[in-house]
Amino acid sequence: MEENKEKVEVAETEEEIKEPECEAAEEETEKEDDELSLALKAAAEYKDKFLRVSAEYDNFRKRTQKEKESLFSDGKAACAASLLPLADNMERALAAADEDSGADGILEGLKMISKQLSDIFKSLSIEEIPAKGEQFDPELHNAVMHIEDEAVDDNTVVEEFQKGYMMDGKVLRHSMVKVAN
Repeated sequence: MEENKEKVEVAETEEEIKEPECEAAEEETEKEDDELSLALKAAAEYKDKFLRVSAEYDNFRKRTQKEKESLFSDGKAACAASLLPLADNMERALAAADEDSGADGILEGLKMISKQLSDIFKSLSIEEIPAKGEQFDPELHNAVMHIEDEAVDDNTVVEEFQKGYMMDGKVLRHSMVKVAN
C-alpha cells in the first residue's frame, strides 16, 4: 500500500509542477497576444498615414498644375488687357476719319491697323462681348446710363459706349452700356 501511496504523492507532485508551468505559458501567450495586437494596431496606423500622405501629395500635384495653368492664363489676360486702349483709340480714329472724306490714305491705314489688331485678338482668343440689343447681364455689362423707352423691352442694352471683351470665357473688361427700363 505504501507503494500506492508513493505513486499518489508522485502524481500529485507532478500536477503541482504542471499547473505553474501552464499558468506561466498562458501568461506568456497573453503577453505575446498583447504585443501582436499592438503591432497590428501600429501597422494599421502606419498604413493610414501612408495613404493620407499619398493622397495629400496627389492633391498637391493637381493643385500646382492648376495654379500653373492659372498663372499662364492670368499673364495672357494681363497682356490682352493692355491692348484694349489701343483698340478703343483705333475705333475713335476710324470714326473721325470716316467723317472727313479727304483723309482716304489715313482711313485706309487705320483700317489695315484695325484689321491687324483684330487678327491679334483672334489669335489670343479675345472676343467682343455682344451688347447692343442684348439683355443686360451684370456679369458682362456695366450700366452707366438708364433710359425709359416703351419701344424696347426692359433690361435691354440700347447703346454701347465702350466695347467689352472676353478671353477664354473670362471677362477682360465689361461693356459700358445704356440700358432701357
